[in-house]
Amino acid sequence: MSPRTPGADLPEHPDWLWRDPEPKKSYDVVVVGGGGHGLATAHYLAKNHGITNVAVLEKGWLGGGNMARNTTIIRSNYLWDESAGIYEHALRLWEGLEEELDYPILFSQRGVLNLAHSLQDVRDSVRRVEANRLNGVDAEWLDADGVKEVCPIVNISQDVRYPVLGATYQPRAGIAKHDHVAWGLARSADAAGVDIIQNCEVTGLDVVGNRVVGVRTTRGRIAAGKVALCSAGHTSVLAAMAGIRLPVQSHPLQALVSELLEPVHPTVVMSNAVHVYVSQAHKGELVMGAGIDAYNSYTQRGAFHIIEEQMAAALELFPVFARAHVLRTWGGIVDVSPDASPIVGLSPVDNLYLNCGWGTGGFKATPGVGWVYAHTIAHDTPHALNAPFSLDRFTTGALVDEHGAAAVAH
Repeated sequence: MSPRTPGADLPEHPDWLWRDPEPKKSYDVVVVGGGGHGLATAHYLAKNHGITNVAVLEKGWLGGGNMARNTTIIRSNYLWDESAGIYEHALRLWEGLEEELDYPILFSQRGVLNLAHSLQDVRDSVRRVEANRLNGVDAEWLDADGVKEVCPIVNISQDVRYPVLGATYQPRAGIAKHDHVAWGLARSADAAGVDIIQNCEVTGLDVVGNRVVGVRTTRGRIAAGKVALCSAGHTSVLAAMAGIRLPVQSHPLQALVSELLEPVHPTVVMSNAVHVYVSQAHKGELVMGAGIDAYNSYTQRGAFHIIEEQMAAALELFPVFARAHVLRTWGGIVDVSPDASPIVGLSPVDNLYLNCGWGTGGFKATPGVGWVYAHTIAHDTPHALNAPFSLDRFTTGALVDEHGAAAVAH
């Protein structure tokens, strides 16, 4: 395939970017899940390890799950060393991914503000800034006036329910165009010889003598030397087909976009106390997210009261948006582990690998987890960056408590 100039006449539905092959009878590696993580894994299996006899199986259309249902925020300012390590690795890959893929992913490093609304928020935020700096992650503490300087439309009045006392700021953070990320990764994997097979649902895993040997699908049985699961909220369902009960719960996570507006919002603003995050997409719509719905569900929709609370919080922070109209809402299915950190590594079944439990942090990790997951699959041993996220931490007690990423612990 001849290279194209990034951004030149890209169609809305770029079927020309990859082949539409029939599944072969067998593959060295079958990756279950055609979202960002599955495609990144296939890309790095080929690029870093020379493994190209690979199939990526997607039950719907490529990138149509959580990859198309997130708010595209990319950052690495997590508290714990283990989390900062894998997310910072991802961010560094993001910074060169457009050149690596020769495809316009529209990565915009506009920075991310995490607001503090109480004295405890301030203490926790300053702690996180210092931890980030020790881990080589760019981070700053800003007072309320500093927040206003970075994002002039934020309301820093003290006469509100949750006054802004300051914020952490990561200048290298930002957003990317999720569809373009999926398409660029798919094009690269396909060019290397990977088969991307859409409309191919996995209905069973064939396990013989505690070793996975293939998958059963709606398009027939496929033998596999290794099987890698990365299907976000449905990974626990797939693992159960091999007799593995994962400590993961699936919840709806809602988001919405407004009508198109003139460029007024220069960065990304996140508020854990009122639990809303707001950015402005490349075309001009506001992109807003909230916390997960409390109930367990595999549906890609959520409850109205979550959206209502989200809008109230957004308007307190951004009164300038009071007359904006909501264009559409949607929901994804997020998989949450007991310590709110991912599970990436080996499983109790030989040659079956796990990548799940990312909760609300999956998109930002895309290239980083693809890199380390590919290493794990190729060598049958975890990369140093994903070794702390093994399944056995829930029996050893070596947890990585990142509930603070959703404003619970820190």
